[in-house]
Amino acid sequence: MPFSAYIAHFIAAAMMTNGIPHFVSGVCGRPFRTPFVRLTNSGAGEPVSPPVVNVVWGWANFLVAFLIFANIGPLYIGTPGDTIFVAAGMLIMGIILATIFGRRPA
Repeated sequence: MPFSAYIAHFIAAAMMTNGIPHFVSGVCGRPFRTPFVRLTNSGAGEPVSPPVVNVVWGWANFLVAFLIFANIGPLYIGTPGDTIFVAAGMLIMGIILATIFGRRPA
């Protein structure tokens, strides 16, 4: 498999990981941060998006991940290259998200 497929699998795994907190928060009915934020309480508080926006944003991340996985090449979990790149994509995106979402607004 060409190296570019491993990079694509890394990106797809990162997109899939990014979709999880948005989709789950939206389905649970909780507002959560997205790139399409609004300020709650007339400008005070944490910038969040409504639950429906989070469901759609999470779903869009899943869709992009699926399209990458489906069109770049087969994903063989269990083979060293695919497993390492997918796991690394999920781990790195998870750390980035934990850092971003763990911040409290000033």
